[in-house]
Amino acid sequence: MPRQREPRSPERPSTVRTLPSPGRTAAAAALRRIGTPYVWGGGSSTGPTRGGFDCSGLAMYAWAKAGVKLTHYTGSQFRQGRRVSLSRLRPGDLVFFGGGTGDPTHVGIHVKNGVMVHAPKAGDVVRTVDFTGSSYYRARYRGAVRPSTR
Repeated sequence: MPRQREPRSPERPSTVRTLPSPGRTAAAAALRRIGTPYVWGGGSSTGPTRGGFDCSGLAMYAWAKAGVKLTHYTGSQFRQGRRVSLSRLRPGDLVFFGGGTGDPTHVGIHVKNGVMVHAPKAGDVVRTVDFTGSSYYRARYRGAVRPSTR
C-alpha cells in the first residue's frame, strides 16, 4: 500500500525564497563599493576611471545592478522616479542635497535608518553617513526619489 503524505504542520513551514527588492539590490551594490575612490565623472567599477565613482555615478552603478537605467547627472536623477517622503524611505531610495532652488548637487543611496552610502568629494572615498543625524546634510536635504523599476 502506498504511503500517504502527511499534511504540512505549522511546525514545519515551507521554505520560500524571496528575492531582494530592486532597492535592496541597489543599496547592497553601493555598500560593496565602500572605500572606492571618488573620481569626478566616475560611474563604473571597471571603466576608464579605474573604478572610481562620483555621487551620481555611484547611484547609476548601484541601480544598474538592480536592472534600472539612470542617467549620470544628479539633477536628472532627481526626476527619475517618484518622490518619497523622509518618513517613508526604503533601502535604495536616492536622497538628494544642495543646489538651492536649482537642481540638487549631491545624491546618496539610502541604506536604512537615515544612513546613506555616497561618494562625497574629491580626495575622499565611497562611505556611509547618517544624513538624518548630520546638521550639514539635514540643512541641505532636498528630497528623495524611488527609481522606477518598470
